[in-house]
Amino acid sequence: MGKKIPEKCISVEEAKELQKVWCDTRTPEIDKCLGFEDAREFHWSVKELRKYLKYVKKQSKKQGIKNPGIRIYFGAYPKEQCKMDRGYATAFLAPTGSPAGAGKDGDSPENNYTIAPYNRGGNDNPPAIY
Repeated sequence: MGKKIPEKCISVEEAKELQKVWCDTRTPEIDKCLGFEDAREFHWSVKELRKYLKYVKKQSKKQGIKNPGIRIYFGAYPKEQCKMDRGYATAFLAPTGSPAGAGKDGDSPENNYTIAPYNRGGNDNPPAIY
């Protein structure tokens, strides 16, 4: 039999509810303000993520960081960089972690600005609904 589901996994039903609440309470106002339907989902392959996580782990180890993490940020491209002259939303991954004895650790570690963040995920237009 396979491994147990990781502790912080949620059910498909809960994920659908989270997406529905986001779409019902935020996207109408965001889209109205922007004047177009903005991106709200982003995709990276498992292969891409593994490669990035391997990079973060290797760089963190070199810095003496034993338990690196990833923080996910929302961002938006400058409209000049987007098709149709729109500044679509994006998300990027930011490494976290401090060497032992330095900075914050635990649930809210510091960003590690010496390791490159990760972006350029794909997204659907219109956005895919979960």
